[in-house]
Amino acid sequence: MFAEVTKKITDEIKKVFIGNDAIVEKVLMTIYAGGHIILNDAPGTGKTTLALCFSRALGLTANRIQFTPDTMPSDITGFSVYNSRTGEFEYKPGAVNCQLLLADEINRTSPKTQSALLEAMEEGSVTVDGATYLLPKPFVCIATQNPYGSAGTQALPDSQMDRFMVRLSIGYPENASQVEILKHRKGTEEAGSIQPVISAEKLLQLREALYEIRIEDDVLYYITSLCEATRALPMAELGVSPRGARALVQMARAKAAVSGRDYVVPEDVQAVFTDVCAHRLVLRPQARIEGTRAEDLLLDLLERTDAPAL
Repeated sequence: MFAEVTKKITDEIKKVFIGNDAIVEKVLMTIYAGGHIILNDAPGTGKTTLALCFSRALGLTANRIQFTPDTMPSDITGFSVYNSRTGEFEYKPGAVNCQLLLADEINRTSPKTQSALLEAMEEGSVTVDGATYLLPKPFVCIATQNPYGSAGTQALPDSQMDRFMVRLSIGYPENASQVEILKHRKGTEEAGSIQPVISAEKLLQLREALYEIRIEDDVLYYITSLCEATRALPMAELGVSPRGARALVQMARAKAAVSGRDYVVPEDVQAVFTDVCAHRLVLRPQARIEGTRAEDLLLDLLERTDAPAL
């Protein structure tokens, strides 16, 4: 079921988004797993186009908010307005009131505004003036940020980074893909040509079906060993949290599902390990000075940790 639906969705998206099929599949896997995505890449690599394509192909209502230094928390969560005719306050929804939120350049706004997304990402709701409002289901946040330009940016707090299931990087296209991109019009304009493949209701059913993917205790112990090992890395102040371990389980299930299997193997865990865990590591100053990347530490950890033989 998953493999067939995945092919239809990815084929539709690849009509517009050209050059990195693996990223398309990983974003879809994350959405199956019920997570949020942060796209960490240089400008002009197609981050916004990719998010718009997914909102169309999945049949989701979508909003986009361009984060700037003057963006307020109420722009995201909404606000209450006094109605003089009824004598009551009325809630006016913000940008987050949708099924897929594109948070563009999330690191270009203040920490106060960034944190307005915390409740929405974790609980699927927002609280305004003491009243809690549920968001439409499913709710997916795809955030983008440019890690190369630090002027005017505010790094996301660790607690918020932990709420993103994966951090992905699109990268530059290869030669043939670049030529194909040049033949097309502007990607964000062509995203409107994407046709819905499934509905929001179908996506919710797929999310429930993902829990039917079997994962043996040996694989769960393998995941636990990997996550515990990240907390003992000499170069890391903080390792992967229990939330990160749960995310790794769900992403491994999603990898198995799109591969046409109803059970998880250690290779599924290895395929998504750095995507799920790299942004959750808080490196020590020594690591940053020496240019050590979190991805390198995790890849070394994979090599040193024995995988179970199923």
